[in-house]
Amino acid sequence: MDARLERAFAAIDAVNADDPNTLLVRGQTRPKEQAHAELACEWVERLAPDAPDALRVAARAHHVQRWTIPRSEYPAGRSGYLRWRKSLQKHHGRIVREILTDQAWPTDEIDAVVALVTKRTLGRAPDAQTLEDAICLVFVETQLTDLSVRLDADHMVDVLRKTMKKMSARAIELAAALPQEEADRALISRAVASLE
Repeated sequence: MDARLERAFAAIDAVNADDPNTLLVRGQTRPKEQAHAELACEWVERLAPDAPDALRVAARAHHVQRWTIPRSEYPAGRSGYLRWRKSLQKHHGRIVREILTDQAWPTDEIDAVVALVTKRTLGRAPDAQTLEDAICLVFVETQLTDLSVRLDADHMVDVLRKTMKKMSARAIELAAALPQEEADRALISRAVASLE
């Protein structure tokens, strides 16, 4: 990794280190969004080893400072959820733009990162799909078990089906191959079958 990318990652990691929410990943308790960012970068590396810097930075910043805009500040239901997501995307875009501007990144590269983080190119650009795949894989890898404790099996299959509809075929295969508890593997299998 070149020095410019290292500096960008370090700045994003420093911001995400303040996340009061934690996550146990590979035996280590970490700030949630910092851990998610690192895992998203790992998935991007696996999905697209020749990924451009803009995609790598977008993976690192995809949920930068997410905890500062709680879901509880928006109305319940789908419309409230969508408004919250839109606010988050704008927030993530603004934060990463500030970080990269402070580091004198070229405007066109900053714009590319922001377009990915705010999902403006989703459905139209391969890099946007790679980022979406990485984010979905992080969800399956880190949140599936905890969520399945709170939701019944049919609801979980619906959540996974909706997640997998956003994923490429290759990413779905990778998700199905993740080491999971038997119950979680069964949920993934049901969700995959429901897509066919």
